[in-house]
Amino acid sequence: MTSTLATSLERRLGLVGLAATGICSMVGASIYVIPFMIQRNVPGIGPYVLPAFLLAAIPAALAAFAYAILASAMPRAGGSYVYASRALGPYFGFVASFSQWFGLSIAIGVVAYLVVPFFRDVASLLALNQLAGVLDRGAVRVTVALFILWTFVWLNIRGVKLYERIVIPLMILMFLLGGVVIVAGLSFNHQDFAAAILHKENRTLAPTDAAFHWSTLAAGSAVLFSSFIGFDSIAQAGGEAKDPSRALPRAIGIAIVAVTLFYVAFTFSVYHTVPWSFVAEQARSGDVTAPGLLGYVLSSGWAVPIVLGASIALLNDLPAMILSVSRLMFAWAEDGIFPAPMASIHPTYHTPYMAILLSGFMATVGVLGSHFAGDFFLGIDIMVTSMLVNYLLMCVSVLWLPRNNPEIAARVTVVRSISLQRSLAVGGISCLSLLLIVHIVSDLGTTVSAWYFHSTVPWLLVMLIASVIFLYYWRRLRASGVDTAERFSRLPQG
Repeated sequence: MTSTLATSLERRLGLVGLAATGICSMVGASIYVIPFMIQRNVPGIGPYVLPAFLLAAIPAALAAFAYAILASAMPRAGGSYVYASRALGPYFGFVASFSQWFGLSIAIGVVAYLVVPFFRDVASLLALNQLAGVLDRGAVRVTVALFILWTFVWLNIRGVKLYERIVIPLMILMFLLGGVVIVAGLSFNHQDFAAAILHKENRTLAPTDAAFHWSTLAAGSAVLFSSFIGFDSIAQAGGEAKDPSRALPRAIGIAIVAVTLFYVAFTFSVYHTVPWSFVAEQARSGDVTAPGLLGYVLSSGWAVPIVLGASIALLNDLPAMILSVSRLMFAWAEDGIFPAPMASIHPTYHTPYMAILLSGFMATVGVLGSHFAGDFFLGIDIMVTSMLVNYLLMCVSVLWLPRNNPEIAARVTVVRSISLQRSLAVGGISCLSLLLIVHIVSDLGTTVSAWYFHSTVPWLLVMLIASVIFLYYWRRLRASGVDTAERFSRLPQG
């Protein structure tokens, strides 16, 4: 590979490819695992998972409005960084997006690590017991996870056209196989499940009640908010979108609506068959997933496509998220506040290949961390904290853009009314601030085996590292004679 700064990103992503980017970033572990493992991480959530989902959708929708407004005016690679740096200032833009980059990069590794047990389960269902046993070994799981991760790193380097040809069919297949889960879940009920447990394990399920507490619902919503994280990847691809001022906001809207409907139908269908008390019991003793829960009432003919659907959904996360985090680094380097090689564009594929490679190495840390920590939820919690802060700053950016950069604010084509923009931004700030407080209090109040398993602590360390990096490159930028006020008052090229 040879690097050059003479070439540029190519605008080749259409509306469907952009929407698929957001959808594939959102649907994966967030739907097949988190709505059920939440019974362990938020004790007492019980039958209120779906209400918590719907509550989490409110701040997600407000954040989506903020992104759509800003994307229409600033359709550039590294979306959220560009938005905050031009509306609030380069420090806030960099620190917030660095936190986002770190959280999502770790999450990429978590997803790659999580997908291997689903492949193991597919092998078991197909009676390939020897293969299933091999995939269950720790060293093999890590090796396969890294192979999957770096395969998608390579595909991202090969260009957005190949990326689009892969991600759209995977999205369609994911929805089709996810539809099998919905149909299966609605085909049975709690009585059917109780009969299956009695037949397979010779035990009965005692009815259980759960007291409703607003604090528990709020804590659950904070965790389930992670299910809506991903639509921002559409904004990061702003430098490669066709007709970006129109396509980016539309793609964000399509992704949020499609995924919310899918989440509600999926979660309702699984809990329609499996009592929440059983899910909570299983979650306390090990990892639980939608395929594993429905496996009690389904024949292998149903189970294979369901587990395969989970595998596809998890794989879908990877190409879109790698695209997202790499474009953040590309945008930093373009502005001169990150090492210049990260802005290098491949002369043949027109992709920021150095940024993609570094994102791959960071995701590798996520794979290894998931393996040695023994609990993937640490990576998920770090990502939630990072993204809550990022979305919060996007809403603040909507509020401040007209004051700090009226020239760019005049380019907004979505929700042009300043008063309506302010209302949506204030609503988003209020909801997201509440979720962030609940999430941090819940995290710090949890009993863990070591201090660094509180996700807030490593997140704060990341923010400190980001501040040091920014200060170093900011001083270099000023010393080189760059007019920083002028640079950060206009949009990057492209």
